[in-house]
Amino acid sequence: MEALDLARWQFGITTVYHFIFVPLTIGLSLLVAIMQTVAMRAKDEIARDAWIRLTRFFGSMLIINFGIGIATGIVQEFQFGMNWSEYSRYVGDIFGAPLALEGLVAFFLESVFLGLWIFGWDRLPAKIHLLTIWCVAIGTMASGYFIIAANSFMQHPVGATLNEATGRAELDPEKGSILSVLTNVTTLAAFPHVIAGAWLVAAAFVTGIAAWHMVNHHNRARAAEAGSREAADHAHLAQRVFRPAVRFGTIGMFVAGIVLVISGDFQAQILFRQQPMKMASAEALCETQAGAPFSILTVGGPDAFSQDCSSVTHLIELPNLTSFLATHTFDATLQGVDDVNAQYKEQFGETVTDIHGVEHEADYRPNLFVTYWSFRLMIGLAVFSAILAFWALWVTRGKGESARTTGSGAFKWFALLAMPMPFLANSAGWVFTEMGRQPWVVYPNPDDPTIRLMTMQGVSSHPSWMVVTSLVVFTLVYGALAVVWFELMRKAALKGIPAPKRDQQTDEIDTPVLSFGY
Repeated sequence: MEALDLARWQFGITTVYHFIFVPLTIGLSLLVAIMQTVAMRAKDEIARDAWIRLTRFFGSMLIINFGIGIATGIVQEFQFGMNWSEYSRYVGDIFGAPLALEGLVAFFLESVFLGLWIFGWDRLPAKIHLLTIWCVAIGTMASGYFIIAANSFMQHPVGATLNEATGRAELDPEKGSILSVLTNVTTLAAFPHVIAGAWLVAAAFVTGIAAWHMVNHHNRARAAEAGSREAADHAHLAQRVFRPAVRFGTIGMFVAGIVLVISGDFQAQILFRQQPMKMASAEALCETQAGAPFSILTVGGPDAFSQDCSSVTHLIELPNLTSFLATHTFDATLQGVDDVNAQYKEQFGETVTDIHGVEHEADYRPNLFVTYWSFRLMIGLAVFSAILAFWALWVTRGKGESARTTGSGAFKWFALLAMPMPFLANSAGWVFTEMGRQPWVVYPNPDDPTIRLMTMQGVSSHPSWMVVTSLVVFTLVYGALAVVWFELMRKAALKGIPAPKRDQQTDEIDTPVLSFGY
């Protein structure tokens, strides 16, 4: 393999691996902040105690995930200088600005206030302590915004001009400069979609873990001697602690799902205008067509695994749906992969020169197989969350004394199965976003295509063995971190929440002094 292929593999592996932690941190910080807010506002002592315990329980997992996420995210910054130095030279003046803001503003906000939140229990006034976790949640979302702004410049460059003398892209005050980069329409469309995806990840995470414990405590209460303290404690944990958490996570999944659908529809319309090749490849639409259908299942020969459209066969289709997704009209004409490729060859050239000065025949088509199926996995894996949400609402239906819990083993195991699906859907979405942009690393703006860069022109001129070495080292380190993360999260999740202590004379709940021990 050439250095270019190895560098792409390394960036893909490290990015997808790092992004396992990002949406959970973003989403869980918000959910934990809401949990603590509910605890503070609760007038019922039992409800307050339950939400405090849930805040601490899921807060411990937030801290673990945050720490591992930092360790894996640092590598991302280094790669721009190590493997993609030509890219960094070309757009570093612009691309570096939102990354600097992410570090100076968002990261410091979330890390400083997370420290205050951890060590501020019973040291800070209650409202100030609550404010700290809300600052963490705001910081994580701000961090996501700046990163998306940087990525959106790669998808749709704005606010910059090409300096012919230096061969570098530079911020241009006449085109809006950094403000245009931060308010790029691509950023504004992608941000709510990415944040909603993070909420879905965290909500499914909370629902899955809470469902596991609810079912277990329900069954233990049934197995214990009727009327005993053991039975009462397990029943209390099932109904008054974990059942509210299940329903809380379920509401989060519904909210996230609604935002995902609305923002995804808006983003799709923008992408059909800005990156017609990506969206044509997502549908395996080879030829320009009016009233383009949406395919549910497509098969093809060996060439379908690359850019070639000729061997693709659509087996199951929904008539006119792709045209509707693109323009909200059923008869719109959409460009096909081959036609966009021909247009780009005429516009950008029949050949392209790499960093070594070698001329190659230009091919502006992405990997069709990866683009097509990553788009469908992004959507299809969300079905698990929808099933879990409706199932959870059904088994926990009722209010007050008639509020239900369940001992269903099928529900418990499905909740665990559904937990990683939003993670995988998020990863598939980013694979689609980045692979569908190929062979461009900076996709030309249709209105001003002067700033553009192909992937083969952005890589560093390393020999292959150097990239292999760093790829192997990073993969081994990340593998070790994955084991550590999984074990820490597994132990924290299985630890559960202890039964509340009760006053022996009054039988009232004795809410413990809150503190974190790390």
